[in-house]
Amino acid sequence: MRTIAHISDLHFGRTDPEVLEGLKRAIQRAHPDVVVVSGDLTQRARKQEFAQARDFLNTLPQPQIVVPGNHDVPLYNVLKRWLTPLSNFRRYIAKDPAPFYADREIAVLGLNTARALTFKNGRINHTQVAKACARFEPLTDRAVRIVATHHPFAVPETGTKHTTVGRAKMAMRALADCRVDIVLSGHLHLSQAITSDMVYADHRAALLIQAGTASSSRRRLEANAFNFLKIDRDCVVVERHGWETHGFAAVAREVFRRDSGGWTKVHLDPD
Repeated sequence: MRTIAHISDLHFGRTDPEVLEGLKRAIQRAHPDVVVVSGDLTQRARKQEFAQARDFLNTLPQPQIVVPGNHDVPLYNVLKRWLTPLSNFRRYIAKDPAPFYADREIAVLGLNTARALTFKNGRINHTQVAKACARFEPLTDRAVRIVATHHPFAVPETGTKHTTVGRAKMAMRALADCRVDIVLSGHLHLSQAITSDMVYADHRAALLIQAGTASSSRRRLEANAFNFLKIDRDCVVVERHGWETHGFAAVAREVFRRDSGGWTKVHLDPD
């Protein structure tokens, strides 16, 4: 079994220090095998915000898969936005915005969906998807295949003003063909875990898992939150941890099992 800590939308520059400390404690106690950060590490892509994000990431376990979000692209520095949109991300966070980790049980690939041409929405292209499938192709069937993006492939009912990542249908079809099992994302500051056949009915069912905002003071319809994923070959448990007064605590638990058609949700009996 592998454990992944999935956090998103840290938004340094607009964080709650008490929540950040609680987040650090919760992840350190869990000793996850991988930490996935699905974008928006900063509020305005400023150097000092990236430096703060780097200092925080240094307190968390390794390895880490970190991808940029739209807030990690400069908003007001127009020249830098067009010419070197990810320069601060590469300098402080990761040189490669498409990081990869694999062991015998899981493989995790980050994909950058942030674009200079869009201020809020993201996009994924054919080249990115082809490269993703090429990275997964040599792996054995035993490894659970996971993609991390900032922008989502499904929008919760409470987030109807938002849209999915651009070219989502194309990407989901291709990722289904190369047997991607899980897509982790953020952006909406809302939590969700569903099977992809609820949105893309003609594809093999993957898991589409959203993380809320882990530490931003700009919350929407839920408290600060993040996910722990406990992963076996044919079973995934998604635990959502939410902020409660002085610390994070488990507030929801969902179980999914895999068969030849993909993943389905297990309906648990109430306690």
